[in-house]
Amino acid sequence: MRRRRGDHRARPSWPASGLRADACQDDDCRDDDRTTGGRRPRRDRSHAVTASAMVAEFDDVAGWTADAVEQLGERHAIPAACRGSASPAALGWLAEACELSPGVTLLDVGAGAGGPAAWAAERFGVRPILLEPMPAAGRAAARLFGLPVIAGDGRRIPLRTGSADAAWCLGVLCTVRDKAAVLGEIHRVLKPGASLGLLVVVARGPQLLPVPDGNHFPTQSELAGLLAGAGFDIAEQIDQPGGAPLSWSRRAEQVAAVIATRHRAEPAYALAAHQGERFTRLFASGQIAVRLIHAVSRPAGHPLKPRMEER
Repeated sequence: MRRRRGDHRARPSWPASGLRADACQDDDCRDDDRTTGGRRPRRDRSHAVTASAMVAEFDDVAGWTADAVEQLGERHAIPAACRGSASPAALGWLAEACELSPGVTLLDVGAGAGGPAAWAAERFGVRPILLEPMPAAGRAAARLFGLPVIAGDGRRIPLRTGSADAAWCLGVLCTVRDKAAVLGEIHRVLKPGASLGLLVVVARGPQLLPVPDGNHFPTQSELAGLLAGAGFDIAEQIDQPGGAPLSWSRRAEQVAAVIATRHRAEPAYALAAHQGERFTRLFASGQIAVRLIHAVSRPAGHPLKPRMEER
């Protein structure tokens, strides 16, 4: 299909959660496909279930999304590839907070099928670099948007220190146990004073309902401590703004309908749907919420700034 504007070379999770998370990045439930012949080692049944659910949610669905978009047309690409990442309002808040502008190198950590990065390229003229551990998701981003994708996860980013002008990490931290390692790596590759935009699912209290497999929700206090420890100052933060416009939602739902028609009978579809249902119940009960954060990379050796008041 034709490359979208912003291609500088010339994102329930699915289907119900509304959040885009990264693949499971724990060592004991994920290994590099390239060294295991495409099969993920299973250490025990619980790890097998977690890995299978995360692969279904963020790898299988990404490939299905690209197939459906190619059937329906490229106007569906960004809304469908942002499904589970963020609404246009949330992306707009993060882009303005991070002061994105033409030519800025934007690293998207856990980029999924590339919707948010493509949106930023189209609206703000940034030069995106996508980091994504799931192979089908990376291929989907390349197919849909022609964006450069690095295969890897946030604990080991294969970029030079201080090489990125800004970074996004949308719906990813809740899927990572070692959040400090991911935030530390992002800090390393950012230039001093550069912006980090986060969309994070946070816990508002004890999770009394079942948590989606592979998710580990921090509290807002824990997240603030992790950011400070990694070398970031929180500049501002808000609750996620309202939903997407009807035109955006309609295109995403049309892609979802094609996927359901083609794949409803497959086990991976059922796993992904189960993940989404758990998210939906947790949101409805008020046990989790979505937080948008703009943080700034603190130069090494600079003192910690006082914490910003929440809005």
